[in-house]
Amino acid sequence: MSILIALPAGYLLDLLLGDPHSLPHPVQFIGFLIARGEKLLRRLWPRREYLAGAVLTVGVTAISLLLPWGLLLLAGSWGFWPQVALETVFCYQILATKSLATESRRVYRPLVRGDLPGARKYLSWIVGRDTERLDEAHITRAVIETIAENTSDGVVAPLFYLAIGGAPLGFLYKAINTLDSMIGYKNDRYLLFGRFAAKLDDLANFLPAILSAWLMIAASALCRLDSAGARRIYRRDRKNHASPNSARTEAVAAGALQVQLAGDAYYFGRLVAKPTIGDDMRPVTPADIITAIRLLYTTSALAFLLLWGSRLLATAAMLYF
Repeated sequence: MSILIALPAGYLLDLLLGDPHSLPHPVQFIGFLIARGEKLLRRLWPRREYLAGAVLTVGVTAISLLLPWGLLLLAGSWGFWPQVALETVFCYQILATKSLATESRRVYRPLVRGDLPGARKYLSWIVGRDTERLDEAHITRAVIETIAENTSDGVVAPLFYLAIGGAPLGFLYKAINTLDSMIGYKNDRYLLFGRFAAKLDDLANFLPAILSAWLMIAASALCRLDSAGARRIYRRDRKNHASPNSARTEAVAAGALQVQLAGDAYYFGRLVAKPTIGDDMRPVTPADIITAIRLLYTTSALAFLLLWGSRLLATAAMLYF
């Protein structure tokens, strides 16, 4: 029951405050567990990388589920409102709408001033690709792709799991997502070690990514963008990515903005061939970053209303019947 109050309160806090860098964040703790666990398990099983990575994934996700569950149980022993207050803070920490917009604007500002080194620097904080060689158009595309992908990973998917299982399930999802971002690479170091985490992330994001895409199509209509193009490119290019999920919202964004995204990129000094997403109907410009942020906020609002409303109706139905 507490999630019915905590989720809207946490959502509003996220929109108002974002993620203050001066305060500790639970994802930092999850990252600490992953880094320390990797060192330990690689020492224990140096020749059984897949097993070591799977054990790490199960351990980190279990802690991320059980620790907030225990804390909420403890808070609930003091009363309903202490539990609501704690779960509100948890929901706020799990969601990332404003922080995604803030980090994207951090790249946008030097970009419009023509300060490419500054834009590349801030872009390197939010993407995994190499940024040293990128020109204005490639930087802009990278930011739009990041906004589109993280609309699902950082906003809609967390809302999806929070609405179903409250903060414990929300933190379980954040752990899966953080594991994938830290060890889910297809390189020599992580191909085996991170495979279990990467597959689990694909599974956890499958339904939220589909939901995100269709909500973003609806949002593109509300934002007076090319919603028909968003729907067309989604249907055509939603599988143009090595991940079964990442291209879905990128395809919608490309269609809504009438630009082409993705394509080849450098990772760790190596050129990776990637298919393009969308049609090259016009040149991409830095102003498209602001439009993508508007699309992010609108999609976020639609997702909150749908998922929180669904949880409210389901709870009312259970109480009634």
